[in-house]
Formats: sequence, C-alpha cells, structure tokens
Amino acid sequence: MSAESVLIPDDRAFSNFKEECGSEEGWSLTYNKTGMTVWTQTIGGDEEKSLHKIKCQMACKDVPAETMYDVLHDIEYRRKWDANVIETFDIGKLTVNADVGYYSWKCPKPLRNRDVITLRSWLPMGSDYIIINYSVKHAKYPPKKDMVRAVSIQTGYLIQSHGPDHCTLTYLAHVDPKGSLPKWVVNKSSQFLAPKAMKKISKACLKYGEWKQRHNPGFKPWLYPEQTTLPTIPVSELSIQHADSLENIDESTLSEMQTREERDSD
Repeated sequence: MSAESVLIPDDRAFSNFKEECGSEEGWSLTYNKTGMTVWTQTIGGDEEKSLHKIKCQMACKDVPAETMYDVLHDIEYRRKWDANVIETFDIGKLTVNADVGYYSWKCPKPLRNRDVITLRSWLPMGSDYIIINYSVKHAKYPPKKDMVRAVSIQTGYLIQSHGPDHCTLTYLAHVDPKGSLPKWVVNKSSQFLAPKAMKKISKACLKYGEWKQRHNPGFKPWLYPEQTTLPTIPVSELSIQHADSLENIDESTLSEMQTREERDSD
C-alpha cells in the first residue's frame, strides 16, 4: 500500500481523535468565556508562517447529544440553517459509516469562495459521538475555476453527552484554506469564525426536532445505514488531496480583509 493510499479511519483513529480533543498538552488557550473555550496549536514552530490547529469547546444546554449528532449529519437541514453554504451533497458511500461528500461555502470579500471534497467517517462511542473528515481527490470533481479548493488535513467533532438535555461539542480542525492569504491572517480569522459557527450549530439544534417532524422524520441514514440511497464507490477512485499540489490563487486587496478582521476582533 503506497503512502498515497486513502484509508478509512479505524477504531484507533477515532480513539486518537477523542484523546486529542481532551488533551491540553501543546495547546495554547486563546479564549475562554460564556461556555466557549478556544485553543490553538502551532504546527512547524513558526508562528507567522505556519497554519495553526484550532480546537473549540462549547457547552450546549438544552441540546441532547443525539440531536447534535443528527444536526451535524443532516445535509437537508444544513441547507436551511447554514447561511454560508453554497452547495452541499454526498458523492457516494464507502462503508456503513464512511462516505465522500462535497461542500462549498461563501467567504467575505475580497476572498473567493471555497469548496472541499472530504472523506467523512463517524462512530458512536458509548454515550459520545465522533465525526471526522479529511480531504480527498475524486476525478469527477476537480477544482472549479470560480472557487478555491481548500484542504482539510483533519477536521472533526466530538459530542459528549451529559444527561438527557445537555452535551459538550468539541471542534478540532487543521485546515488549509489555500489562496494567497498570509498564514497569520488565516489563523486570526479562524479563531474568530470557528466559535461563531459553533454557536450557529447550537441554535440550529433547538429547532431541529420541529423541522425534522415535517421533513422525512424517519430518514436518518447515519443511524440506519440500510436507508442510504448513495452509490457505493471504491476507495481506489480516491486519492489524498495535498495542499501543496493545488494552485495558489491570488486574492488581492488583502488590506480590506485585514482591516475587517481587526475591527471584528476588537
């Protein structure tokens, strides 16, 4: 098996992800208030030139872990609550708990919009749930001319139950948005945007039960794999998407973005 082979995450990968979500070693605390905590980790040692990993943890009162898990999976519902989504769809399934999907999202000007193709895998672990993904290439879905193809080196969610109506959501991401933005701008904006996105997810959970009752209430293929209508695709059709193999697209008028970021962070 070559180093380029796509691997479907196994139990060890899920355990390692859960362990990293709970570890504080090597992480720097950057934000901690009103039920939200954010840590960052510098990869490669250079603060200015390397992309940070980011970890956000949020306490979600009045949200059962099962509902959070459903909301993170349900593509139809995402189209309703996620104001940034342009297009999202599943490409095909690999196993009962792994698939490949496409997601594109709006970025603030002067940035170009982004898209990503990921292999996503999920696993309930006791009363906890884990969803993890990383970027892959598929020949039928090459980068688009009007988008910047971003790269998820590893991204995921850990949902931990604390009783029938309370859970903790941890988001852990190592993402390269590509384009020509300096890494420090990417790092700064992700620390601002990730907690904002998590709050939106939590709010969406509160309205999910009512929405789902009106939209195919029994259809949850992430829980009942026999319900899936996705075609099975062989892993051999996929390859690892490396960030350095993608074109660096120029995104000029950066000063406008910097000014906005600085204003938003005040």
